[in-house]
Amino acid sequence: MRTIPIQPLREPWRPQRLLSAPHRLGFAVGAAAMSLLAIWWLLVLLAPRFDLVLPWVVAPTLAHGLLFTLGFMPAFMVGFLFTAGPRWLGMPPVEARTLLAPLLQFGIGWALALVGLHAGGLVAALGVALAAAGWLRLTLRFGRLVRESTAPDRLHAKGVLIACGLGVLAMALAGWALLSQQPLLLRGATQLGLWGFVAPVYAIVSHRMIPFFSAAALPKLEAWKPNALLVPMLGGLVAGGLAEMGWLPAWLLAPPLALASLALLLLAVRWGLVRSLQGESLRLLAMLHGGFVWLGLALGLQAVSLTLQATGQGSLGAAPLHALTLGYLGCTLIAMITRVAAGHSGRPLAVDRAAWAIYGLLQLGVLLRLAASLGLNSLIPAATIWAAVTVFWTWRYGGWLGRPRIDGRPG
Repeated sequence: MRTIPIQPLREPWRPQRLLSAPHRLGFAVGAAAMSLLAIWWLLVLLAPRFDLVLPWVVAPTLAHGLLFTLGFMPAFMVGFLFTAGPRWLGMPPVEARTLLAPLLQFGIGWALALVGLHAGGLVAALGVALAAAGWLRLTLRFGRLVRESTAPDRLHAKGVLIACGLGVLAMALAGWALLSQQPLLLRGATQLGLWGFVAPVYAIVSHRMIPFFSAAALPKLEAWKPNALLVPMLGGLVAGGLAEMGWLPAWLLAPPLALASLALLLLAVRWGLVRSLQGESLRLLAMLHGGFVWLGLALGLQAVSLTLQATGQGSLGAAPLHALTLGYLGCTLIAMITRVAAGHSGRPLAVDRAAWAIYGLLQLGVLLRLAASLGLNSLIPAATIWAAVTVFWTWRYGGWLGRPRIDGRPG
């Protein structure tokens, strides 16, 4: 008689599971906000096609920049930093429950800000202020880890902490700008949040983690990451921020940006970029490398754009900016949180065809967004792809966050 094996029932998704580890809680809040904002922006772009006129407190591009820079990225940082940070610093694990109140404060604040950007400046300002207060609490919590640690190497943690402090400042300035109706200040606050907070955190984490991951996956590759490499990474971002704000002449900033771009692209090769593309088992590593390449390309595109400006031949518009945001930050985010979600759910550190295809789709979305900056009619397709990528990740990998590890281990 043929027997049919009994398959174990799939564990239901439970909100309580999010409190079992910091990455679960931070990623869940970040994924929800990321998907919501991606869908919101797509609907904003589609509204004119249906003759819908939306009310705005500020220009839509300012609202878009503010929310996409500060509205969801920090929540993912919470999940990563309070998971990896204690290990960097030789400290005990952090209980996710201690992060719940400030993280909810942060998330509710940005939800209120989203409503306020359409309904009224006071509501938007209160929402950003609430988010800033929540982020301040989380920054102080991470600062306590750094202060109490006796680890000999705290450079990366200290760098992240400084950047997080600038994030608090950026949010506070944004709230004041909305309250006092100062669009130029709001733009400056957003640029500070991008070039002084979000991008530096990503760069510092990339410097520490990519060579470590590469050495673990690629035989005979050394985890080469001298601290001097932080100079072109962070220096390039400083120059990029100055260029974006137009505070220094284009001819002065173009050469250092070009040098930083070349240094980072060569670094990507040194860290194993080519080898990461040579097998299906290395796809997750290739995703991380692909994101890092966009950082070098973003700085290079900005150098080209500044050179065009200095010679009176126009510019590349917002292409360098979106190479940084959607290219470097977006691709690195998807790669990093996928790796953490897989590893901390007891699953293999591998990427199947569906996840690899969605990552390839994201690359197409980046190219379409750059093309839109150069005049092609591809803005809505790019926004559609970003919305599809974020919803896919939230649906598939977010489902792991509320279920127990498949290997039965805690966490």
